[in-house]
Amino acid sequence: MDKLNKYREIIVSVVKKHAQYKPSHGKIEALCICDQESDNYLLMDTGWDRTGRVHAVVFHLRIIDGKICIEWDGTERGITGELLESGVGKDDIILGFIRPEYRQFSDFSVA
Repeated sequence: MDKLNKYREIIVSVVKKHAQYKPSHGKIEALCICDQESDNYLLMDTGWDRTGRVHAVVFHLRIIDGKICIEWDGTERGITGELLESGVGKDDIILGFIRPEYRQFSDFSVA
């Protein structure tokens, strides 16, 4: 299996795993959005809780030029660790939520 398909499988697995977690309050549904054509992968929460409408991106991953870009990560533990544990190398992970000029100070890919 080539690297791109391997990364797609890893990401879909991570999205589906997190979609199984149920919030402790409200009527909230986790939506897995896995678009392999554009290589965008999101987990969204939608529904209602005691404060009102819930419609939020939990995390958003993209594959850009063969690397996984973490655009947004609203999880407690962090998606980065899960990607590393799944065999993705630091040089293939872009911390997209960090300003581009500061990425050079991380151990991860700058682009």
